[in-house]
Amino acid sequence: MSLLDLRRKYVPAVPKCLVDIASVSFTPLKETTSLGDLDAIKAQFPRTFGRPILAAALEPALKRPLKIGVVFSGGQAPGGHNVITGLYDALMEIDKASTLFGFLGGPSGIVDGKYLPLTGERLAPFRNCGGFDLIGSGRTKLETKAQLEKTQAVTKQLSLDGLVIIGGDDSNTNAAVLAEYFLENKHPTCVIGIPKTIDGDLKSQEIETSFGFDTACKTYSEMIGNICRDALSAKKYYHFIKLMGRAASHIALECALQSHPNLTLISEEIAQKNYTLEEIVGIIADLVVNRFKKGKNYGVIVIPEGLIEFIPELKALIDALNQSKLKEDEALSADVKRVWDMLPKSLQQQLRMDRDPHGNIQLSHVKTETLLLELTEKKLANCFDYKGKFAPVCHFFGYEGRCAYPSHFDANYCYGLGRNAAALIARGLTGYISALKGLSKPVLEWEAMAVPITSLMHLEERKGTLKPVIRKALVDLHQAPFQYFAKNRAKWQIEDHYQYVGPIQYFGQPQLVETTTLTLSLENA
Repeated sequence: MSLLDLRRKYVPAVPKCLVDIASVSFTPLKETTSLGDLDAIKAQFPRTFGRPILAAALEPALKRPLKIGVVFSGGQAPGGHNVITGLYDALMEIDKASTLFGFLGGPSGIVDGKYLPLTGERLAPFRNCGGFDLIGSGRTKLETKAQLEKTQAVTKQLSLDGLVIIGGDDSNTNAAVLAEYFLENKHPTCVIGIPKTIDGDLKSQEIETSFGFDTACKTYSEMIGNICRDALSAKKYYHFIKLMGRAASHIALECALQSHPNLTLISEEIAQKNYTLEEIVGIIADLVVNRFKKGKNYGVIVIPEGLIEFIPELKALIDALNQSKLKEDEALSADVKRVWDMLPKSLQQQLRMDRDPHGNIQLSHVKTETLLLELTEKKLANCFDYKGKFAPVCHFFGYEGRCAYPSHFDANYCYGLGRNAAALIARGLTGYISALKGLSKPVLEWEAMAVPITSLMHLEERKGTLKPVIRKALVDLHQAPFQYFAKNRAKWQIEDHYQYVGPIQYFGQPQLVETTTLTLSLENA
């Protein structure tokens, strides 16, 4: 029997509070406002603003058939299919006459009325499996009046009691907009969000992690561990590894905690310390020189994807280039020109040519690892006390982690989030994110909650206009995960403390298969 067959047969554990799903209700826990721009958020969301955080409670069983739609929104993350199977199983337990529809191709599927009835038979091959291929995903934003009207018409046509949007910060902002619009128009469809993103930046005190982060970090950590062992075996290469993660450095930090590379750059720390590009290159070069003096001409360096946005002078350059559209004859300020002149010709050319539809530089396409490698190589060439051979190799780990078989943690977590979403809709609640808390405890002890989406919002400039969006949660330099990393990283730089976590474990002792990320463990210690 293959691993695929065994994963399909896995039965996720269910928190005690969500076992009798028809009896799950919710009680107010504490009041909320927003994370910023309170008056503006309240003005745009008058019907859903200020709602309390809810905790699961038990009431007499509610038995009636429900009709619910579900959609994937944004990039893939391991565990998404289990949100849907958890939602489906909960609906069948509430009333077997319930119906679940999957909208195809992301939010545009709702607008265009493209959907698929989801049955137990159709869901069976996707249980505990990675990917979003059951119904597909997309990045359409629901923000225009025409889109909202069409969405309301489709949900009315299907007589939906609820709509579950599985996505990250922008997708859950869509959910908040829809919930407000439906209430304004006295439309009965409830809207519930699910916290999804491998980046780990959709979190709060109540939302301890987004789903997919655990699996992605374990996948990348295995790969980094393999590279570390290769470096230690060959003893002649420096590996520059860029990790997916958009703006925040949560993935880089978690993978550093798991695999102990020689150097890990944390964007939030670089911004706090106001490091220049030259200083960052100096840190890398010093590492190489100091290891050379110990007889080590090899090492592993981890770089977060969003680093370039956190280096103040590079951010100033990017802003200047975006504003000028980079005309060849346009003069940059002296400070900005100095940074421009530091860049390798290949990167200068990329910045000239690689633009998004709005004419702005596509930062996700910038090969930061190559930039740092080339500048480090140049600096070492002018370093009088370095006589080693610098042989660098570049890697980018990103898509490899987005559709892996979900870990036991993500399989259980997503299944519970789906069940919780069904309970929220059954009780007529809208404008909330389904949440589970106490995630470092055994699954049976997890607590079910609901977090008002507006409580996570602030205003952010998008295409020149201030818009309400969920604020990304960056790495907190004062919290235990970063503090542990900061305390231990010096010895990782020169000594080889590499950890080889190996592949995700699905079988064996509970301590092997039921682990959470070290970030969660340290935060809840």
